[in-house]
Amino acid sequence: MTADPAIAALIPHTGLMCLLERIVRWDDASLVATTGTHRRSDHPLLRAGLLDPVVLCEYGAQAMAVHGGLLASREGRRAPPGLLVSLRDAWLGGGDLRDCRGDLEVVATRLFGDGNGWQYEFRVAHEGRALASGRVAVVLRHE
Repeated sequence: MTADPAIAALIPHTGLMCLLERIVRWDDASLVATTGTHRRSDHPLLRAGLLDPVVLCEYGAQAMAVHGGLLASREGRRAPPGLLVSLRDAWLGGGDLRDCRGDLEVVATRLFGDGNGWQYEFRVAHEGRALASGRVAVVLRHE
């Protein structure tokens, strides 16, 4: 399955690096997305035949970008590109993510946001079991 074109339009990544496939729901405070891209044999972050849980930080960052993009588009504008400047309080489960047979659920919750940057908390789970969590801060680039 490939990403929803609406998702691809909201993030700077293209092709296989667009890791989220479906938006389940979103509101002013958060976004819930699901994906099965972790099962792809051609996953772009696969290393030495393994998909390490550290890649879930990218899934969380993409959920954050999609949420910020949706908020901006609702106001009739496009979110400016951002630069990820910090990852804090990261917690990662162990194992190869390809062992997760079902879809991943990725939740991004906005903690702060203004015209200069965003801070989000993310959580990734598989069948109700937590796989990763953390906080991400982004500085927006105005060109």
